[in-house]
Amino acid sequence: MPLPLGFTGAWLDRADQLRSDTARFAAAAADPRARCLALDGIDFVPGEGGGLRWEALDLADDRALLLLGLDDGGIPHFVREAAPGGRIDARSRTVMRLLPLLSGPEAALYGGARSLVDWHARHRFCAVCGTPTDVFRAGWGRRCGSCNAEHFPRVDPVVIMLAECDGRVLVGRQGGFPPGFFSALAGFVEPGESLEEAVARELFEEAGIRVADVTYVASQPWPFPSSLMIGCRAVTSDPALTLDTTEIEAAMWVDKAEVRAALAGDMGAPFLAPPPLAIARYLLEDWAG
Repeated sequence: MPLPLGFTGAWLDRADQLRSDTARFAAAAADPRARCLALDGIDFVPGEGGGLRWEALDLADDRALLLLGLDDGGIPHFVREAAPGGRIDARSRTVMRLLPLLSGPEAALYGGARSLVDWHARHRFCAVCGTPTDVFRAGWGRRCGSCNAEHFPRVDPVVIMLAECDGRVLVGRQGGFPPGFFSALAGFVEPGESLEEAVARELFEEAGIRVADVTYVASQPWPFPSSLMIGCRAVTSDPALTLDTTEIEAAMWVDKAEVRAALAGDMGAPFLAPPPLAIARYLLEDWAG
């Protein structure tokens, strides 16, 4: 990959050794150098010069501390659990306009913190018995005090793919996309299927095409709310489309010249390309050379 993908490259050591050591975690929380990421709900609060804003730990704040990691100087960095009943909109795109203020590594660190805080907000009760759960493992788990079940942060695997046919690739759009915006097709991996099977199933369900030769390209964490985007390519010999209009509003085959024009932002391009942070853009850049 010529450039790191969006939301990758966080600069903190995740410090797994502190997660199970309550004494060392307590010492990290008591470190006067410790910093806490400022959030508004789960959106980041820009610093004075742009970028993330880090604050000293507020000892009067009794919300659980979630350990993000240690920097090169050993300084602990945390984020707080969201306040019960606070504003949590995991699928809000309002933060998108602020993301250009962040460097690549900052976006990666924020993305992980955002997903972690969102996960805690959605797992306050045990999935086994319904009892309220408590944070443990330095914020990387929740434990039920009734049945002792332990729950850990998860990500949702999503395949996102370009189907290729005779020198063209397939792009599509959902009804909620901005006018003219097209992207790679995508869908969640279902229980009991491989990535290759998920790619083939999603392309058939959404576009009515049968594909073969599925290959992996790259992956990207996507914190809206907590997905792992798994980029792939596939090949079909039949370009005829049958769209599932409940999922895909429109789709079209585009060649390399058209993709390059869209990536360059040319006024005459047949579609608007995905933003730089999205793996869909990388898939198009990689395919178009």
